[in-house]
Amino acid sequence: MIIAIPDDYHGLVSSLDCLKRLAGHDVRIFRDVAPPESTLVNNLRDADIIVPVRERTRFTRGIIEQLPKLKLFSQTGRSFNHIDVEACNERGIAIASGGHASPYTVAEHTWALIMASLRDVAHESDAMRKGIWRSRFNIGLHDKTLAILGLGTIGKLVAQTGASFGMRVLVWGREGSLAAAKAAGHDTAASQDDLFARADVLVVMARLSKDTRGLVQAAHLAKMKPTALLVNTARAELIAPGALVSALQAGRPGMAATDVYENEPVQHGEHPLLELDNALCTNHSAWLEQGTYEAYFGEAFENAAAFAAGKPVEIRNQPKKS
Repeated sequence: MIIAIPDDYHGLVSSLDCLKRLAGHDVRIFRDVAPPESTLVNNLRDADIIVPVRERTRFTRGIIEQLPKLKLFSQTGRSFNHIDVEACNERGIAIASGGHASPYTVAEHTWALIMASLRDVAHESDAMRKGIWRSRFNIGLHDKTLAILGLGTIGKLVAQTGASFGMRVLVWGREGSLAAAKAAGHDTAASQDDLFARADVLVVMARLSKDTRGLVQAAHLAKMKPTALLVNTARAELIAPGALVSALQAGRPGMAATDVYENEPVQHGEHPLLELDNALCTNHSAWLEQGTYEAYFGEAFENAAAFAAGKPVEIRNQPKKS
């Protein structure tokens, strides 16, 4: 079968050990970054199976209808919100997805952003190359408040690390988050406003849904200290559009670090956050770690190979039988 893998921006898929699971198939890897629809369709037109890289391409009905040979989407990761499920059902296209990837890589990247921001690592490294001495103090973590919005699996890891630095951990979220905080001995905020007002470092860790989209509003950010840092490694859409840029320009919070953006991929350095000296930005690379890639793609390739061999695969939709 022809198995197509679009959106390999980084050119790393071909280096994966798990790619061996597709031996004997015609595997076609495409590195185009956000190509026009005509290019995308041309690349994928002959594919029997498509392995999407996370949610980088929205497979709309219009695109799906131009892929006449497609039989399966074998999704990397568990989310397939970017695929028009009804269009797949009507055309008899199956959708398989993976399970939970390791939470450690995102938790680690979150702390990399926190430490790099508070220790001003990027500017310090650049200044040292130029022979310039630092003229301001670092910001320490001990006895500061680590505020976490949404204490799920990743949030718990972030909280444990903060506690190990002697930080006070403060949590707000839904009932599950508040219960988990109490079970772990962390404090809970009186409200979301209270969480933002007391934070020295605030980490957004909620899961994106129709209920949490825009969860963080300008009014919440305005309550933050001018010395505080906001970190988002979850989803950009959890924060109201434009609110973070405006808040940073106003000085509350004083800093932000993010790995996620409303419109991805960010190309050519064109994003308003990149114009701000008090924002540290990485290009959705928290999961760009070999073990995580092997886990995500390993599941997707295993599902693709099994499907091609006519073996049972857990299908997540209800494709019409031909």
